Amino acid sequence: MKRFNYKAKDKQTGKIVKGSIQADTERSAGKLLIDQGLIPQSVSEENGSIFDKLNQRVTNKDRIMFTRQLATLIGAGLPLSASLRTVADQTQGKGMKTIAEGIITAVESGKSLYEAFSANPKVFNGVYVALIQAGEKSGTLDIALKRLADQEEKDAAMIGKIRGALVYPAIILCVIIAVLAFMLVAVVPEVEHLYDDMKKPLPELTKALVQISQFFAEYWWLILIITVGALGSGIYLVKNTKTGRHALDNFKLHAPIFGGLFKKLYVSRFSRTAEMMLATGVPMIDSITISIGAINNVVVEDEYKKSLDPIKSGKNLSEALKERNYMLPLVHQMASIGEQSGKIDEMLGKAAQVYENELDEQINNISTMIEPILMVIMAGLIGVVVGGTLLPIYSLVNSVSV
Repeated sequence: MKRFNYKAKDKQTGKIVKGSIQADTERSAGKLLIDQGLIPQSVSEENGSIFDKLNQRVTNKDRIMFTRQLATLIGAGLPLSASLRTVADQTQGKGMKTIAEGIITAVESGKSLYEAFSANPKVFNGVYVALIQAGEKSGTLDIALKRLADQEEKDAAMIGKIRGALVYPAIILCVIIAVLAFMLVAVVPEVEHLYDDMKKPLPELTKALVQISQFFAEYWWLILIITVGALGSGIYLVKNTKTGRHALDNFKLHAPIFGGLFKKLYVSRFSRTAEMMLATGVPMIDSITISIGAINNVVVEDEYKKSLDPIKSGKNLSEALKERNYMLPLVHQMASIGEQSGKIDEMLGKAAQVYENELDEQINNISTMIEPILMVIMAGLIGVVVGGTLLPIYSLVNSVSV
């Protein structure tokens, strides 16, 4: 939905009022104003600055709070429209408040809650919208919303832990780069000057470091351009091309140490989403299709999609999943048990819980695993630089003393 600024006349009071309203088009914005008892005089689409757009950003926290509060109010028996208005009034984030107002407008104009949510695909993904639709149809909207909030909290916490585990290695690498840069820029040239003054030939290691130092000093601008260009191109390719996204997602699956983490994350995300879908009454094919879309890795998604045709042709879910790459064994084993017991959603949830627990344990230990490796790398690099700077100085001092 777009936001429109308007100027209108109130039919009852005759006063001129100004404000903003969300609608799909300028014409639908005018119709909404008329329905509210206003006579539109001017309606124009709002074009905010980049800062306004950033201010309108919807965070995971905003969406989770909105979902949980809405579930609580609907579960308490409050009418849908009143529940939405109450939650909108309590929402702090401007972006989420704007979305909530748009949902209220859509619902009060006769649209279903599912249709209102689906108008904001960047905020509410396919899983969210499908559960809303299933909850509306089955009369369990509050339960569907609560499950959504719980799942989004778990997912956000898991992603936060993985990012947190990556922070420590990133800091260590930055320290290594900073120390090396300082040694090359500040120390190595002084050693060269010292040897020139003493009219002594530079040792081979020191000579190599001097050449590296001179290269960085002379071509720092070229290095900066190449680095920024490479980063910018990489980000563009990942965000805008299928090839770039495929390459990044494939790297995640095969990255040392972290590859196993990501595989468990994707499997647990798939299993947890499928559990929610099936428990809410979404048909099997739709549940698996939506769950695949929730994985957020195109390589894994493409592989899992191969299970849809066997399921459509009559195969059990457990058999279809067993044949797929990147599918960890516990999922299809638990799915098989669920098929025999009639509790497939529950069994998939248990499989997800197992992998979530393993992820927690591995993430907690990852810093301990990486620390020795990074320390060895840092010690080796700094040792080379120190060997090429300090040792020649000691040699000069000894030669002068003799």
